[in-house]
Amino acid sequence: MSDPLGLSLAALATALRERRISATEVMQAALARHERFGDRLRAYKFFDGEGALAAAREIDRNLAAGRPQGPLAGVPVSVKDLYGVDGLPTFAGTPRQLPERWSRDAWLVARVRAAGGCIVGKTHTVELAFGGVGINPHWDTPWNPWDADTHRIPGGSSAGAGVSLWEGSALLALGSDTGGSIRIPAGFNGNVGQRTSQGRWPTDGVVPLSSTLDTVGALARTVEDYAWFFGSVDPAWGDPAALLEQLGRTRLRGTRIAVPRCDIWEECQPDIKEALDVALADLEAQGAVLLEVEGNLLDDGFEVALGQRPITGPELRAFIERELPGWSEILNPIIRERLAHALALDDPAYLEAVARHRRLVAEAPTLFERADVLALPTNIITAPPVSELTDLGRYGQANRAILRPNYPVSVLGLTAISIPAGLDDSAMPVGLQLVGRGGQDEALLGVALAAERVLGTAVEQFGTPPALD
Repeated sequence: MSDPLGLSLAALATALRERRISATEVMQAALARHERFGDRLRAYKFFDGEGALAAAREIDRNLAAGRPQGPLAGVPVSVKDLYGVDGLPTFAGTPRQLPERWSRDAWLVARVRAAGGCIVGKTHTVELAFGGVGINPHWDTPWNPWDADTHRIPGGSSAGAGVSLWEGSALLALGSDTGGSIRIPAGFNGNVGQRTSQGRWPTDGVVPLSSTLDTVGALARTVEDYAWFFGSVDPAWGDPAALLEQLGRTRLRGTRIAVPRCDIWEECQPDIKEALDVALADLEAQGAVLLEVEGNLLDDGFEVALGQRPITGPELRAFIERELPGWSEILNPIIRERLAHALALDDPAYLEAVARHRRLVAEAPTLFERADVLALPTNIITAPPVSELTDLGRYGQANRAILRPNYPVSVLGLTAISIPAGLDDSAMPVGLQLVGRGGQDEALLGVALAAERVLGTAVEQFGTPPALD
């Protein structure tokens, strides 16, 4: 097989089961891609090619012995350096290794291993996941592969996740999403990534940013691949083929896609909005029903997220004081300054912010009274060059714009997925964010899969990144 990495996860599972390819061959191809592009793209904090190859060989031995393997058997998987992974250090983007208990398999890592996935390494993250830009001054900032000449941000906080997929060293990339940290890099890099519903999957073993808003999940190359992953690890499924069959029954015809009237669209860069308008028109041509709804709740959610009474900063500060005493002194100035002004957990302003979040979650279903899903941009600005963000003020402006379309979805307790929807005028990816009711992860995935079959995958839409030429 000339390019095993070009197969979908479903096709790869079939090829392995039928012994038309080996897990070792798949991993060797992934390691060769890392050897070729790793130094350029800088996706990883720690790469464990030897361990991944050993895991792949064990899968081949089991297959040769006639022992059935899981649906992710032999799939190279990168893991955000916020997750505990047996035998690998966890830094969470900080200058210091976290205590040993953060180097044990997180719940989602264990689910991936049980399904046969092979962990290739830990990808870079924003320090303690506290930011959406993707920059890490301590270690490295991955290179967005869609600009071969200029080092542009990859989006964060799962900064190396989407880059590892284009590198080809991983076919799945585990990340976490508090205010958009899966969707943001998916949008900026032309990947697919979902924020699962709050509480759908345990966050056990993942260094927390916000106990109120954290979720875990993954980025994938396509919606179909992501659905295969979802069905492989979700306790309610365990059979990705059955999930894909169910999702395939979703039809765009008659699906109501609402564009909320809100500041997110008003603040969206014109060329990005134009690309999204074209994508939505394509969906409408295939029978989707486009309509507008009032979106004030999304603006209210953003005020809770980054207003005067935010939730995330106080909860991160409390975690550091409780679990990592003295750690604040070693953090980079961007993070240290933000945490220094964070409220205590018993501050009335913080308690009011949490109460307001709960009220917004209760009100969120009103957004779907006339709609099946909402349509928002994933990114409202072009990924800026890293060199433009050394100034703290400019960094803050970019961080706000990057979080703007994503964070409100989290605060409202919704599920959302970013899918590729074209290129902007700078030839950088544009993400279409489809948003569903909280708890309706599969229903949202069905719409996203139907949309992908109209719009095409990233490769079908705009090829491969220039940095890989």
